[in-house]
Amino acid sequence: MSFVVPASSARLAVPSKGRLREECLALLSAAGFPTGMLHGAGSIASVDGLALIEMRPRDAAAALAAGQLDAAFLATDLVAEYALEELPTLALGFSRSELVVASRDDDGRTGIADLEGAVIATHLPGVTTRTFAEKGIGITVMAMGGSLEGICAAGFADAIVDLRETGTSLATNRLRVLEVLRRCEALLVRRRPDREAQAQAVSVAALDDLVLRLEAVLTARRQRYVMLHVPRERLDDLRTLMPGLASPTVLPLAGREDLVAVHFVVGQEQLWSRLGDLRALGATGIVALQPQALLP
Repeated sequence: MSFVVPASSARLAVPSKGRLREECLALLSAAGFPTGMLHGAGSIASVDGLALIEMRPRDAAAALAAGQLDAAFLATDLVAEYALEELPTLALGFSRSELVVASRDDDGRTGIADLEGAVIATHLPGVTTRTFAEKGIGITVMAMGGSLEGICAAGFADAIVDLRETGTSLATNRLRVLEVLRRCEALLVRRRPDREAQAQAVSVAALDDLVLRLEAVLTARRQRYVMLHVPRERLDDLRTLMPGLASPTVLPLAGREDLVAVHFVVGQEQLWSRLGDLRALGATGIVALQPQALLP
């Protein structure tokens, strides 16, 4: 039986495979959206006013550009390729990489200006064409699939425009980066809602709720909820050191006049960098937990 997407549902594309899929599903699950009914390409599930549709990210970007989706989980490179930069986005903080121009390390080139008249292999012909045109560099773009590093190393292209995560594949094929074009990461991209259209009222609310819940999870991932005991006379020093979201919560300890319990929220990096300072204040019983969701 085929699944019919309700007209009032917001259509959200979820990556159908790979690490991006796994991280997006984990994020949705952390935000309270059940994802167990998604089983790969073509799966569709209706959840809290959303129609979750598993698609290849490139297909999702094309559908979003054509107005056939309301939102999609995409990486920055595909957002640029399909000219979606003007749409509202939420940075997700994972699947980070860099879009680079690279050529063979023995070709004598030192920058992309040296690629005048060159053949550039890429998965992103639109981005590549626009980038070089803006820089006034004449090139021939060769759109290809599969691994690009070997294509360049074998001499079928003068350079490539591709994503770099670790740089291992570039080094293996003796390629060097001539320029970093942009830094990329996973994004939630949504179309601008037409709030005057009554038919879209439910889908707009569902997308607003999705963004709110994802923001709460992403904020929580960067924070720690800390509980500790500190001498009462050091409270002012602790407030100066760790002010929390507004002010630390201070609670009495049964049978102790010299100590109080203090709870506060702090960025995880600040917690680790100030752990020694907390000890110097006489703090004991320090417990740090990652909150599931946080709305400041």
